[in-house]
Amino acid sequence: MATRTLAELAKTIRSKNAGTDRITFDVVFHTRDDYEHVKNSGVLTRETVAALFKVDDARIVDFVNFDPAYAIKFTFARPQPSGSPGEGDVFGCQQYPPLLDILVPMD
Repeated sequence: MATRTLAELAKTIRSKNAGTDRITFDVVFHTRDDYEHVKNSGVLTRETVAALFKVDDARIVDFVNFDPAYAIKFTFARPQPSGSPGEGDVFGCQQYPPLLDILVPMD
């Protein structure tokens, strides 16, 4: 069975702050066909994201297939607000690379 990585199918994989207590990840695809294929394959779901990032799925406060932008977006609750005293949350800048290697069956 032929496979491609999510990094090959996506135009952009990024993280961004969604306020002091949340971080959002965007996976934006090159084409509608690539987006629909990944969306319907079941390789990128709330459950697979929770397992990939080793978090309880209750920390995923939003998971959206955003058809107009060919994007899958999900938001995590941070363990503590960003910028708190002693805060060492580097979740966004260090945690999106696991998304790059997700294998998507193409057959």
